[in-house]
This record gives sequence, structure tokens and C-alpha cells, in this order.
Amino acid sequence: MKDKVIIITGASSGIGKALAFEYARQGAQLVLASRSATVDPELQKISTEILYVPTDVTRESDCATLIHKAVEKYGRIDVMINNAGISMRALFADVDLDVIRRLMDTNFWGTVYCTKFALPYLLQSHGSLVGVSSVAGYKGLPGRTGYSASKFAMQGFLEVVRIENMKKGLHVLIACPGFTASNIRNVALAKDGTAQGETPLDESSLMTAEEVARHIIHAINKRKDRLVLTAMGKTTVILNKFFPKFMDKMVYNHMAKEPNSPFK
Repeated sequence: MKDKVIIITGASSGIGKALAFEYARQGAQLVLASRSATVDPELQKISTEILYVPTDVTRESDCATLIHKAVEKYGRIDVMINNAGISMRALFADVDLDVIRRLMDTNFWGTVYCTKFALPYLLQSHGSLVGVSSVAGYKGLPGRTGYSASKFAMQGFLEVVRIENMKKGLHVLIACPGFTASNIRNVALAKDGTAQGETPLDESSLMTAEEVARHIIHAINKRKDRLVLTAMGKTTVILNKFFPKFMDKMVYNHMAKEPNSPFK
């Protein structure tokens, strides 16, 4: 990946930040996007080939600007990683519909916008288009209607882009981590759209963002179509293919055991 041009959205924390650090160590030329894009001193110690672009992926114009500035500086795009995302936790019966819209705008439309503007350059470089999705994009998770819906939509969209360009040298990876240690649950939206402010999971027992980043980069290098992480994630995807009704009960029971579960 030395001297390859990599764009990462949602790069200020979690998996996006871990991807940035790992690619910097490999000598890549980075374009990092987030709503509060600021220079990370620790990252600058590793690499000076970093362009920070403040970007709200829910805005089409911001996504267009991100791609424009990347090409203006580096002249090409080799990897576009759509990582920006938010989550939620509330029963659909209780949730404000604006919460669903916000998740779709970020998780789905943010991917669509960035992909639309980056695609011509990725086709030129025979590069990689990546969507950081979730096991929730394979199995609907109760209490996460907007999250699952946005990830199902993202995966369907990326699959079509892959098929449409299968003879043009474009690589498309749909990466689905399981539960990952990050702040995504702390900032997940409650039923009224406010930040949840706490995580219902034991974060110390989850796969780290750094480990997820290494798996994603390996899958990009190998030009894999799909990546599903963690034993629980892989088991959920496989069993859901053959025993969907059984898995409905399993995911319900699993989510009902969370602290302050909306099912109680």
C-alpha cells in the first residue's frame, strides 16, 4: 500500500482511526474525512502524507468536495473506504422517525454519495471500493431498526455496484465486523434522537478496532468480496441462511439480556 491513495470516512475514531494509523504505517497517502477533521499529532508522527477534509457525509456537496480535494492533491484514488456510521437503540414503536432518517442519511446515503464521486477514479486505477457494514446488514437486530435497515441497504447497493462493474477491474469489499470496541454505542441515538451516552456491552470483551482494521486491510489486499468477523458474527450469518426463524429467537434473546434493554 505504499504511496497508494486511500480515502477513509469517519476517520476520527474507532475503526476509521485504526485504519488510518495502520495505512500510515504502510506508507499510504491518506485522505481522512470526518465532521470534525483535525490533525492528530500521533498520526502525524508516523506520516506527513495526510490530507484532512472536514466532511459531513450526509451532505452530497461535502462528499463531492472530499473527492475533489483528494484528486486535486494526489491525482488519483486507489481505495475508497466508506466507514462513517452511526447506530441507534430503541424499539420501532417508540422511536422518532427522524432517528431513522439520520441513520439512513449517514450510513446509506453517505456511502452512495462518496461512491458516486469516487467511482470514475476507482475505475481508472482498478481500485477498491469498501463499505464497512455490519452483521446487522445480514440479520435484522431488534432495537436497531434504522441501523439494520441502513446496513441492508448499503450492502445491496455495493453488491449492485460490484456486479455492474465486474468486467471493469473494480474491487468491491463489503466488510462486516461483529461487535467492536469503539464509541459507536456511546453516541448511538436513543428514541428521541439524543445520544445514548453509555454502552450496553462489556467493551473490553469485544474485538478491538485495531484488529478489525488489520482484517479489513488484508481483505482489501486479497481483493475479497466479503468479510465477516468474530465467531458470533460468522455463526449468525451462516445459521440465518438455513434457520432464519430460529435465529429470530436467538437475536431477540441476546438483545433482551442487554442492560436496560428496551424489551424489558
